Amino acid sequence: MEIRGDFRTYSRYVSLNVAGMLGTSFYVLADTLFIANGIGETGIASLNLALPMFSFIQGIGFMLGVGGATWYSILRAKNKHKEATKIFNQTIILGATFGLLFVLFGLFSSETITRFFGADQQTFAMAHTYTKVIMVFAPFFIFNHMLVAFIRNDQNPKLAMFSMILGSVSNVVLDYVFIFLLDMGMLGAALATGGTPIFGLILLSFHFKSVKNNLHFIKVKIKLKSLWTIIKLGISSFVTEMSSGIVMLVFNILILGITGNLGIAAYGIIANIAIIAIAIFTGIAQGIQPIISHLFGANKLQELKRTFMYGMITTVLLSTLMYLVISLESDLLIGMFNRDQNPVLAEIAKTGLLIYFVGMFFAGFNIIAIASLSAMNQATIAFKFSILRSIILIIPLAFLLANSFDMTGVWASFVATEVITSCLIIWQLFRVNKSYHS
Repeated sequence: MEIRGDFRTYSRYVSLNVAGMLGTSFYVLADTLFIANGIGETGIASLNLALPMFSFIQGIGFMLGVGGATWYSILRAKNKHKEATKIFNQTIILGATFGLLFVLFGLFSSETITRFFGADQQTFAMAHTYTKVIMVFAPFFIFNHMLVAFIRNDQNPKLAMFSMILGSVSNVVLDYVFIFLLDMGMLGAALATGGTPIFGLILLSFHFKSVKNNLHFIKVKIKLKSLWTIIKLGISSFVTEMSSGIVMLVFNILILGITGNLGIAAYGIIANIAIIAIAIFTGIAQGIQPIISHLFGANKLQELKRTFMYGMITTVLLSTLMYLVISLESDLLIGMFNRDQNPVLAEIAKTGLLIYFVGMFFAGFNIIAIASLSAMNQATIAFKFSILRSIILIIPLAFLLANSFDMTGVWASFVATEVITSCLIIWQLFRVNKSYHS
């Protein structure tokens, strides 16, 4: 069945992927809610210090999944089915290699990593527990993201969505059992999150017995050129996912010096609510990726542009709705994480939410535009913008504005970064459009 560039196809792929990404985002959100109400402020702060590693693992999974599946989809659109199968198997080998490395570092270097992320005497034990367990379970996260991407590109987005939702539901159930019923604290939260991709992988395995399946396991020789192509096409997705981890790491360092662990706990609340917003935008981006890759491979540029515009309009509408909810219901949202009803924690988090979420109007545009450029085999350009917004701009702006405006400057640095990136991406998109018509 050919993938078309109409609104029906767009709404089908995007709705399923947004639902799936929301399911995935609840991995961490469920942990935070249960930790906030079962352990308290120190638990939230400890979790926030461990989350950059979780983002790194997720980023590797997205990179291999999106990179491999994009190339797979382009090759199939060109009727190069044998080459597409080889790319699938090359991606599997690459994922296994990264997964093994995470396990080894988790077993032997997790204490050093936890201290690097800024854990102090009060937060180290819990932060280290979460970091170590998540790293040991990394192969399951990586393979889950890879298979979700390939199965989505193999025209089975519904199964991909259900697998992500199953993981989310499993995480909530396991969090409740491990944290409240068995009183396992941070170890329980980590085991609940680490174990949930296994349920998704079990469900995804049914695709290989489906009549829709075009994914086959074969013996392949490792070709560095193929591996580089996979990484190159997926690197922007990696950087996009990693940006949240890098921002979290930088913000944790700055906030620790301004307001201490209470400020980090407040940022943990903001970061978890922001995860939902980013998950929605990432879902839109991943939903349109198979469509754009196919249309690009088939040289249907008008349908490609139409799909891109659908994505942009959806992003603007959702960003507006998000900010209205944040403005009207911030006290309710913060209260869900503030077990002890600490007024200082609530005030820091409320001010931060109202400033930070202004940046979501621009972050959504950036995530979808970067993913679209990558899907059109513009991997180098997509990578440059990804690295720009996640490292080159955010780090110096955060230090500069925090030094001048304290916590307000920390929140505003995210907004400034996304605004500048959006302006540069718009300029680049005009250039790309002009080159296709020259």
